[in-house]
Amino acid sequence: MEPLLHLKNLKTYFFTRHGVVKAVDDVTFHLHKGETLGLVGESGSGKTITSLSVLRLVPQPAGRIIGGEIIFDGEDLLKKSREEMRQIRGRKISMILQDPMTSLNPVFTIGSQIIEAVKVNANVSRVEARKRAREMLHLVRIASPETIMGYYPHQCSGGMKQRIVGAMALACQPLLLIADEPTTSLDVTIQAQYLMLLKEIQTQSQLAIIFVTHDFGIVAQMCDRVAVMYAGAIVEIADVKKIFDHPLHPYTAALMKSVPKVDIKEAKLPALKGQPPLLYELPQGCSFAPRCEYADKKCETPPIPCEVEPGHWVRCRRYE
Repeated sequence: MEPLLHLKNLKTYFFTRHGVVKAVDDVTFHLHKGETLGLVGESGSGKTITSLSVLRLVPQPAGRIIGGEIIFDGEDLLKKSREEMRQIRGRKISMILQDPMTSLNPVFTIGSQIIEAVKVNANVSRVEARKRAREMLHLVRIASPETIMGYYPHQCSGGMKQRIVGAMALACQPLLLIADEPTTSLDVTIQAQYLMLLKEIQTQSQLAIIFVTHDFGIVAQMCDRVAVMYAGAIVEIADVKKIFDHPLHPYTAALMKSVPKVDIKEAKLPALKGQPPLLYELPQGCSFAPRCEYADKKCETPPIPCEVEPGHWVRCRRYE
């Protein structure tokens, strides 16, 4: 079966006065209908820019997609015109942005913003759009949807705004949802309900989800496969069970060791030494080598992605 989304050697660079920032460098992965892929990594590893590249929303003029392919539903999005991309955004691909505080217009009511999103992308009457908006707010577990539709963003809590943005993204029943840290502002109870809701919607509609997160607990709960990113590249990708049972890349293993465990009381959590490299001054060989305990002379040569076992890819000289 052909994947719904297939990124092939995607490269998104920013051209700045400091140099060329390789924010996304040779990224390849695929996603099928009804599947959830987790994008995991430290801040600045390229997760959000990868997501924005899929939607062709990379900030310009500094940012440019300079190579690769983004095959969505059998078509290369990089060959689409601006108008054709506008027809795809919202209707076929939606995104829940990381910061709900800046995703909502402060001078319009919640209802008017959701109604506008529905009308533009679903081509329905205002009456039908209002009904759909009310249904979506109810779907994301917001009490008294009719009342909330008359509120302005500043009258809503952070968690409520997060769910409202989610309602807008799901309102037009897209094929692909990109969720960039969608549970950041939610408390534990609402977070669990929100994730359960996404699972229910996914089961009903075969929605494909790219889930950007730092939380391995959410990865275990939500994702079918995981792609670990470092310095703009995917360093490991595999099924969730394989990643948790047998992480191959030293960076993946270090990330997982830094997660607190309820049944183990340690005075201090293991921490990754050093800092991620500047993306305009990447090391000549492996980008992770300066922080890696296993680094040796081989790591002075850039690693090549290799399939260690079926479906488990890693970018590390130890496995070549």
